[in-house]
Amino acid sequence: MRRRFVPRLLAPACVAASLAFATNAFAVLPDEMLANPAQEARALALSKNLRCVVCQNQNIDDSAAPIARDMRLLLRERIAAGDTDEQAVSYLVQRYGNYVLLKPPFQADTWLLWFAPFGVLLIASTILAFSLRRRRFAAPIAPLSAEERAKLAPMLGEELSNTDFVSPSGS
Repeated sequence: MRRRFVPRLLAPACVAASLAFATNAFAVLPDEMLANPAQEARALALSKNLRCVVCQNQNIDDSAAPIARDMRLLLRERIAAGDTDEQAVSYLVQRYGNYVLLKPPFQADTWLLWFAPFGVLLIASTILAFSLRRRRFAAPIAPLSAEERAKLAPMLGEELSNTDFVSPSGS
């Protein structure tokens, strides 16, 4: 009887093909795009650094959330109205807060974002250092006495020999 290898080979091939041809599904719809190509290019460049407030770490062009669509439209409105890049971004920051920036500024209200990873690393390394220190200074485990070995041997199904009762000091 011949074994069929087709299903075994077909599944990895399908996965590889789907990964090879996978691309980002941009959520920018044609009706959102600006007629002026230069302005649209500016909007696309700015939106790469603006976070969707619903999708966490996805920029507004990659997000299909309704709030991201609103943010894309607001950004494009501001650019079409003649705002500079800084003015358009600051308008969205005023409306949604610093959280909308994928790279938040270093300010008093964003210190937690900047220092939390270092704090977690410091706490984890301190815990690791104390646990390693405790292990190093832990009392060594004493070897079993002859009496303890004699009690343990039947439980383990082992036969005792004369060498089992030799004390650690060699006497």
